[in-house]
Amino acid sequence: MQDEVDELSEAWARERPDLDLAPVAVFSRISRLARHLDLARRTAFTRHRIESWEFDVLAALRRAGAPYELSPGRLLRETLVTSGTMTNRVDRLAARGLVERSPDPSDRRGVIVRLTAEGRLTVDAAFEELLAAEAALLADLPDPDRDRLATLLRTLLIPFR
Repeated sequence: MQDEVDELSEAWARERPDLDLAPVAVFSRISRLARHLDLARRTAFTRHRIESWEFDVLAALRRAGAPYELSPGRLLRETLVTSGTMTNRVDRLAARGLVERSPDPSDRRGVIVRLTAEGRLTVDAAFEELLAAEAALLADLPDPDRDRLATLLRTLLIPFR
């Protein structure tokens, strides 16, 4: 069974037999899967009227556990954006009623960002739909192979921590 990556690898091998094309076999497939995953994410989030960046912030708050709140600094670390970007994102989510700000009881100058009930319903529904779409993308892969793939991808990602 061949896919489009096999075809492009064969073409490169014909044109550049001097090169080791092993990375192409891995990363071209990852790149193509990323496109399918991105489409699944956009579809799931659009149905729940949120953008990908909104999901990232809401999901960070949801994963924090009850009472679903984090400091802006912790949100920065969870979502890997700048403080100016996070301020803008929290402002926009607050305007939509998905999060709220409250004074930080341990720091008079600080604030805490908390997921609202509507925000929790939104992120939960979007996450459920995303998981269903991701499960469909993995449907043809037996469980042991999924576990092995997750382990292999973890090995590739660890150096980027």
